[in-house]
Parts: sequence; C-alpha cells; structure tokens
Amino acid sequence: MENLASVEQFEQLKQQEKVVFKFTAGWCPDCHFIDPFMGEVEEKFKEFTFISVDRDQFIDLCIELDIFGIPSFLVYENGVEKGRFVSKDRKTKEEIETFLQLI
Repeated sequence: MENLASVEQFEQLKQQEKVVFKFTAGWCPDCHFIDPFMGEVEEKFKEFTFISVDRDQFIDLCIELDIFGIPSFLVYENGVEKGRFVSKDRKTKEEIETFLQLI
C-alpha cells in the first residue's frame, strides 16, 4: 500500500476510479491490528487503489474530512466520495470487506 505524500497527491488520487484511503497512525493499536490482513483485502479488491494516510502527518486533512477516529476508510471515485467507514472502533477483515463490497 502506497503512503500519501502530500495533500496535492490526495486531491489528484481522489479523481481516479475507486481509491480507498486508509487513515492510520503509528501509535494506533487498532491500526496495527488490521495490518496483517490488509494485503489480503487489497488482493481481493484489485479494482481499488489503496492509499495509507498518516493521521498525524495530515491532521488538517483529517479535520477537513471529519476523520477523527482511526483506523478509518474513505472511498472516492472520480472525485466523488462513494463511502466511508469511519469510527474509532477496531475493524475486522470481514467488516472491511463488507464495506468495500457495498461500494
């Protein structure tokens, strides 16, 4: 999974087809919980581009997007938000896959 490098890159990426932004932080235990299976999720949902967004590095972007709990997922398609799985709760592989299937 590629890491977001800039707000400008975020603006460019969200214009593409089916982009999943995963909001995370190095200190977040629930974020580390999903790391071992995220590769499988990416493999299963190849139609999506997955981008990791470090909450601490992009706190202003998170505030703008109302991303206050992590890990959280935000999906864009052609510049339009198509779905969000945003909360402070731990997420399971099944919950993430169900969310992506509904997009």
